[in-house]
Amino acid sequence: MRLWPAALVLAPLLLSPSGARAHLGLDAPTSRYGPDVLKTGPCGVSGGQRSEHVTYYEPGATIEVRWDEYIDHPGHYRISFDDDGDDDFVDPASMMELYSNETVLLDGIADEGETDPVYRATVTLPNLACDNCTLQVIQVMYDKPPYTTPGNDIYYQCADLVLREGGAPADPGDAGAGNPDASGAGAGCSVGSGPHAGHGLTSMLLILVACRLAHRRRFPV
Repeated sequence: MRLWPAALVLAPLLLSPSGARAHLGLDAPTSRYGPDVLKTGPCGVSGGQRSEHVTYYEPGATIEVRWDEYIDHPGHYRISFDDDGDDDFVDPASMMELYSNETVLLDGIADEGETDPVYRATVTLPNLACDNCTLQVIQVMYDKPPYTTPGNDIYYQCADLVLREGGAPADPGDAGAGNPDASGAGAGCSVGSGPHAGHGLTSMLLILVACRLAHRRRFPV
């Protein structure tokens, strides 16, 4: 019997979107806990705390938020922003309530009703500096009653952000530090470790390659 290296055996699972069975997985900015922690507000787990997966942007940057829906539910999505932690996020009072809180940046994003779709939405972040800010993406589902608080009709994902002039961390050695592109807009870079490190090894390698390319564009040899 031929024994295959562990890396070759695991590769299909790491490269396939179906290898992670979540309903909603935030890809960019980097998810705080990863796609499998999403059932309790405001960010997926009760009593959750800020993680090392931090993404840096310029204040007022226009960014692309990207997420996957691995298991389809009819409904819509909402993107919100809290400039100090995650305690200002408020669930909609009903499944059809839109823009019900001042933290909401974009609401009523339609569910496409496809298998494993990738969603993209462009939002402009507030023009302020913050070291403890959070971006939240929620999925409001129409087929999971009771539509009350607490209920079973909303899934949650969050990203830990820092908005800072220059878009880069004060100390390049900071854990989880990332650098956006030269314009300060678009997606930043972030690298984390631990049991909830995004989508695993493959995502981490892709992030490292993207960060390297961004660095070479800014500082050509």
